[in-house]
Amino acid sequence: MSLFAVLAVVIAYVIGAVPAAAWVARSRGVDIRQVGSGNSGATNVLRSLGKGPALAVAVFDILKGVLAVVIARALHLDEPVAALCGVAAVVGHNFSPFLGFRGGKGVATSFGVIAVLDPLAGAGVAVIAIFCMWLTRFVSAGSIIGALAAVVLSLCLERPLWLSLVVAVLAGLLIWQHRDNVGRLTAGTERRLGDQPTEKKVLN
Repeated sequence: MSLFAVLAVVIAYVIGAVPAAAWVARSRGVDIRQVGSGNSGATNVLRSLGKGPALAVAVFDILKGVLAVVIARALHLDEPVAALCGVAAVVGHNFSPFLGFRGGKGVATSFGVIAVLDPLAGAGVAVIAIFCMWLTRFVSAGSIIGALAAVVLSLCLERPLWLSLVVAVLAGLLIWQHRDNVGRLTAGTERRLGDQPTEKKVLN
């Protein structure tokens, strides 16, 4: 990999690391890491601050994944390198240096990456994930099913091997980030959308 490509990956990581959820919550006087799941993502913002801030965070996080790939393409880097930049953005989101290498679970950012790399698969993933969330009211279940669907769609659509591997890596990372949710789903203690929000911890 060229130095230019390495620089693009680093830039993508920094873009992904921008902690939109934490900063939006802070603007409302709330430490997102001390409320709800402690996760710096749109779902925790939804439960802690409401629909408006959550929508803003979700859109921003999706755009981080999109932007990482678009910048790589604008620099005329090969598609596999652009995809690697997308993965770097997700890693940055999940392990942000701005939050002590904590962060979110990468759902929105991963979707942004997949949608820009493979719009058809991205559309399919969105439909499947949203339907599952609507049906079960479990965001975690919809996210995991969506991740698995992305891998299946990539294989069924006979995408290049490198693209299928990137999608598989993103799916695996997303599922790993949801390992606690899987435990709660199995135990029947996972919170559903619409459940009573947790108490906010206001910043001093």
